Parts: sequence; structure tokens; C-alpha cells
Amino acid sequence: MSREQLREVDLHAYVDNALDASRMQEVRQLLASMPEVARAAQAYDAQKSAFHAAFDPVLHEAIPARLGQRPTLASWRGSLAAALASLVLGIALGWWMRGDHPSERRPEIPRQAAIAHAVYAPEVRHPVEVTGKEEAHLVRWLSKRLGAPVRAPHLGSLGYELLGGRLLPEFGSPSAQFMYQDANGRRLTLYVSTDVYNRETAFRYAREGELHVFYWIDRTLGYALAGDMGKDEMLRIARTVYEQLNP
Repeated sequence: MSREQLREVDLHAYVDNALDASRMQEVRQLLASMPEVARAAQAYDAQKSAFHAAFDPVLHEAIPARLGQRPTLASWRGSLAAALASLVLGIALGWWMRGDHPSERRPEIPRQAAIAHAVYAPEVRHPVEVTGKEEAHLVRWLSKRLGAPVRAPHLGSLGYELLGGRLLPEFGSPSAQFMYQDANGRRLTLYVSTDVYNRETAFRYAREGELHVFYWIDRTLGYALAGDMGKDEMLRIARTVYEQLNP
């Protein structure tokens, strides 16, 4: 298999382990010589793991008793009406979400930041792509890929050291993640997004599972600080990050 024969469908099949053994080996050898594509494959795999972590528990939920009952004519009609109503609502929402009201769309930054944190923060050997020792290179690289100046806040005064960062895919647009760690091994991440829909620049808070996320918009970039420390501590850190990035 040549580089030209490595299609997107092969990459996804490789991540899903859906290729035969010989084809898997061919793709593996190609990725060893194609670091950018290899990073994309790692990102796909990480995203898959995050989705499994979020939704696999639903697979083990008990089947509701009502689903084991034979449907009556009345329930069938009710279900059909509900399905039609959902279809109409879905079409209406689809048109509304096309971009006619971008400032009113639900911000996705907290959720994306939480997913990225959940995937990479537990990593022991490979938590980042570029280490904090190469901060200048890391910042230049991410700024170039995101198409906007990106900075890594300094949190040493709060007890947190920059471990490094990585490039992430986000609906076809690049995003970035900076990771920090304190002396006790606790980690927090700063997610930087170029896929900004909500133009509200206010400093905001969201709870995503066990994670506290503080986020805001600054011109063409969105920022979200995620961590599982207490809310008050996260707020203190988030304010420091916000003040450094928005002096």
C-alpha cells in the first residue's frame, strides 16, 4: 500500500481494528512514516474512547418494562404521532442551527474541553505531544495550526507546572490543549478552540460530570479550563488564566 492508497476510510477502519491482519500491518508501517496522519489516527482513537466512556453505561441499563409489552393500536398511533412531532421539531431545529442565529447556539466548548480532559489527563506515559520544556516551539506550532496567536499561561505561582500540549481535531477545525500538573500529580487542562459559535465573551461556568469547566470567548478563540479540583480552587485558577490571556 502506498501513501496515495491510504484513504480516510482505511484510517477509520484501522482505528476500529476492522482491517485484516495484513492490511493492519501495512497501515501501521505507513503511519510510522507519516507522523501527522499518525497523530490524526491517535486523535480518532481517543475520541472513540471518550464516546465509549460516555455512552457505554447506557448499553447496560435495564430495558424498560413498557418496551416488553405488545403495542396496542392506541399506543402505536401515539408513537407515530410522537415520531412525526420529533421529525418536525428536528427539521425546525436543523434549520435554526444552520447559522442564522450563531450567537444563540449552545456553546460546545465546555463539553469538548471535558472530553479532551477525560481522554488525556489520565495518561501516564504520553499525556502530551510536545513537552513543556519546548514551550516556545509548542506555542509557535499550535499558533500556526490554529491560525491565531496562542499562549500558554504560567501557573507556577499557583503550584502548577506546564506539562506540555497537543493538537486536537474539532469537527474538522483544529483545537489545542495545554496540560498542567501540581506537586501532588493533580492535572488540569486548558482547551483552546477555533470552532467558536457563541459570541458571548462573558466568563462562564459549566459542570460536565465530575469536571468543573470555566470558559470564555476572546475574539476568534474560545478557552475552557477543565479540572476535577473543587469549584472554588478551579475558579481561582481560571481567573489567573483569564487575566493572563485577557490583560
